[in-house]
Amino acid sequence: MIDGDFGLLSPVSASPSVVALTGDRAVIAAILDVEASWAAVLEEAGLAPAGSAAVVAEAADPGSYDVLSVAERAQGGGNPVIPLLGDLRARVRELDTAGIGAAKAVHTSLTSQDVLDSALMLLASRTVSSLLAEVKGTTTALATLAEQHAGTLSVGRSLTQHALPYTFGLKAAQWFQGVAAAAARLESLEFPVQYGGAGGTLASGTKLTAGSDATPFTLADSLAAALGLAPAPAPWHSNRLAVTSLGDALGALLDSFGKIAADLLFLSRPEVAELGEPLAAGRGVSSAMPQKQNPVLSVLIRSAALQAPGLASQLHLAAATFNDERPDGAWHSEWPALRQLLALTLGAAGHVRELSEGLRVFPDAMRRNLEISGPLLLSEGVSAAVAPLLGEDGKQKLQGVVDETLKAPAAEQPRIYTKLLRETVPADKLSDAELDALLNPASYLGEAREISRRILAAYPNFASSSKGAARG
Repeated sequence: MIDGDFGLLSPVSASPSVVALTGDRAVIAAILDVEASWAAVLEEAGLAPAGSAAVVAEAADPGSYDVLSVAERAQGGGNPVIPLLGDLRARVRELDTAGIGAAKAVHTSLTSQDVLDSALMLLASRTVSSLLAEVKGTTTALATLAEQHAGTLSVGRSLTQHALPYTFGLKAAQWFQGVAAAAARLESLEFPVQYGGAGGTLASGTKLTAGSDATPFTLADSLAAALGLAPAPAPWHSNRLAVTSLGDALGALLDSFGKIAADLLFLSRPEVAELGEPLAAGRGVSSAMPQKQNPVLSVLIRSAALQAPGLASQLHLAAATFNDERPDGAWHSEWPALRQLLALTLGAAGHVRELSEGLRVFPDAMRRNLEISGPLLLSEGVSAAVAPLLGEDGKQKLQGVVDETLKAPAAEQPRIYTKLLRETVPADKLSDAELDALLNPASYLGEAREISRRILAAYPNFASSSKGAARG
């Protein structure tokens, strides 16, 4: 976003913290950090005048540059590094009052793609660090819900219909699993430095380091260390796996957020009313209907999840058409897609965390909805237990009970099913007490509690709060 773009039409990411990490000024700052760090690497290697790194560092204050002007002039060379470099060199010369030739340390042997690729990896690393802090707040809240509601009965739904008895604890655990698995994937990514020179052969770097103890590869490793990026064994300028892997991981995380939002949008409907979003003044209002309380957090989260596949696909499209050693447009198409993915995921992560930490749970409504189908939900378990008591055609008889029940209005089905079942199964084969036990939804939860426990145990780092995971 340029300074005048505040996210009016992208409210999910319209946050000062998101803009601070992904906005245009953050991009400028990352580019300048790469250039300043490179100057320091060159000086340390004896390849730039002594004292030049300090001058470049002073000149690399992002607040000293006109972001809009850089953006406009970027059209001249096709990327923002070129005009920013002109401004940086002018600023370095202005600050080089001792005349040490500090400008010689700016961008020497680099190319625009080296700087912008490294800068975007730096921007991504910073954003992902903040994103994972938000995610760990979410997973901690979801793990707590899973444990607190391990025995809270609800109805499991399949293809929109009531299926089997379920627990809200298991639903929360499954939400947790989706988020934690995606976050673990994101957490495992490396953000590599880029250094290949004008054609990706390090020719200028070889010339620069001739006669010194340094090599282009040691310079690249030093730059990676200075920026906190991963060292790269070789230039990756035409191999975009670092970008597509990041896009895929962000997309997967947004998928997991979207699942939570989709469930909440249904479960918070007034006729379902099993869950409610946290309340806040002015949130969920309608411009025309004062009684409405819209689930706006879920709406915003879902909006981000719906945008993610197209953006991730754009990164793959670019990677697959990265022709020659410098592509004609594919590289350029990555930048907005990657940055938008970062912004959407970070923005959505804040909303998901707030939703998870303040979620309102209504067990009575869950039980009420469970009882709409009542004993019919146990028909699978009843058939397994009772059919052998009825002879060879036991399953057919029990299916007949279900079929006859389903002819009745939904409100009458639980009573009719129980009545027909009692009439079909002789009391000497199945007592009333035994039948009641079979029709108790708590008796047919399978391994729900153990599944939840295993899910939480599989991601211990995400199941409990991290002291460093305070909200930014």
